Amino acid sequence: MASISHPCIIGYKEAFLDEGTKYLCIVMDFANDGDLYQKITKFKKSQQRFDEEQVWKILIGAVCGLKKLHELRVFHRDIKSANLFLQSDGGAVLGDMNVSKVAKAGFLYTQTGTPYYASPEVWND
Repeated sequence: MASISHPCIIGYKEAFLDEGTKYLCIVMDFANDGDLYQKITKFKKSQQRFDEEQVWKILIGAVCGLKKLHELRVFHRDIKSANLFLQSDGGAVLGDMNVSKVAKAGFLYTQTGTPYYASPEVWND
């Protein structure tokens, strides 16, 4: 993540091990409007809908971030609404790269990610 710099991919700042808890802490850019899953949940509860401009901004941010990753031969492998982080200007950035992988040659053969979001070909091996 440290080597990727793109406006549609959440920026990595640093990582450190918390001595007290032994947890790995990753410091990233702040997406000041939460994630898309939270926003969808909030809208459902209040019976609101996204307007068309919001939908386009989120879709374009996701696709642009994904395009950059694929140019670098990086496969995210866990694309879902909870991994699209929103900014107050309505834009979206792709994040949570913990199961991503660089394809050194050809296809990736390991299956990972969130099962409900897996593609049909992954389910069918």
